[in-house]
Amino acid sequence: MTHFPRIAGQLHAEQVSLATIGQLYGTPCYIYSRRAIESAWQELDQALEPHPHQICYAVKANSNLAVLNLMARMGSGFDVVSGGELQRVLAAGGDPAKVVFSGVGKTNSELELALSSGVGCINLESVTEIGRLEKIAGDLGVVAPVALRVNPDVDAQTHPYISTGLKENKFGVDINGAVKIYHRIAASKHLSAIGIDCHIGSQLTQLEPLVDAVERLLLVVDELAKQDITLDHIDVGGGLGIRYQDEQPPSMTDYANLLLKLFAGRTEHIYVEPGRSLVGNSGVLLTQVIGLKPGDEKNFALVDAAMNDLLRPTLYSAWHDIQPVSESTEHNRSWDVVGPICETGDFLGQNRQLGIAEDDLLAVMSCGAYGFTMASNYNSRPKAAEVMVDGNQHHLIRKREEISQLFADEYLLAD
Repeated sequence: MTHFPRIAGQLHAEQVSLATIGQLYGTPCYIYSRRAIESAWQELDQALEPHPHQICYAVKANSNLAVLNLMARMGSGFDVVSGGELQRVLAAGGDPAKVVFSGVGKTNSELELALSSGVGCINLESVTEIGRLEKIAGDLGVVAPVALRVNPDVDAQTHPYISTGLKENKFGVDINGAVKIYHRIAASKHLSAIGIDCHIGSQLTQLEPLVDAVERLLLVVDELAKQDITLDHIDVGGGLGIRYQDEQPPSMTDYANLLLKLFAGRTEHIYVEPGRSLVGNSGVLLTQVIGLKPGDEKNFALVDAAMNDLLRPTLYSAWHDIQPVSESTEHNRSWDVVGPICETGDFLGQNRQLGIAEDDLLAVMSCGAYGFTMASNYNSRPKAAEVMVDGNQHHLIRKREEISQLFADEYLLAD
């Protein structure tokens, strides 16, 4: 089921025409479907229901307060990787006891914030971080609940920039030394080992690497149990992919059923950290054609969205479907859909067969994850508006940035 249907030739978000949203809020504009987000989360939660579990939504995928509030209302936990993300979760009504604080380079102030906020678990990623947290917890007079993020040295078979579980990656500690480190944690008065964590990468389209990683995790957990160190939860990370073009990622149900099989007969809670799979296909980026620039070698469709709005095509060579909002009578031609940024790498799509004219609206699909969260103000461009659609209603959930805001905190020299 698509939450962006074409009705009478017009592309909609649920029951609202994207053209209507463009008229009301302008372009570029991110548009999200509430039902798409809720149905994805509920499908995963229900599929995992036979085993004690906690879904910790990966905030980095889409951190708008309205999105986080929807997650919190459903009872979701959260995976955060910065103090800023933690404060967003708290502002959105998230339960800090359901937060896992991940990240390879947490600062002392972020660790203090995590402890003072009462997060459920801090995922430690190095021996030095263990020492820093132990001192901070001691100074505060508290016991920090922790899990050790281990690096299982498993190839996620995804883009190298989003692969996180190989020895050559910066994340986690070598799984072969995990038992020794857990004994150090167990000996501390200010640390309490409650779980173990791993995350091998993002946009996974097959489950075999996940099986390999989880099986390696379980071996560590069982060895710890033999040595009288028992853990409450096993965090298998996130990373389940979505379909952008012709990928065939596993369904939420297939993913959950695999985890249930791996955890059969076990008592530890399953923690999962989905991000893209919950929100990726819940959003589109709406943009308008500024002008058409046909040429002998290339035809360029110049649009008002750019790499500062959606970085994925430039950064990862990522492919996003691009659809005209209104059915057109224009003849299809091959177009490179490009933005106004002064970079050759500023494109949203290349060699796309589109029948378009100037002023047409285009929808860049599957932009609910790693779209706005990776946006910037490059070329002094204000960030786009964000809108949430709920049935036949639409709600502005972020105002379009004003140019004056871009330099409001800057100062001229005194002389």
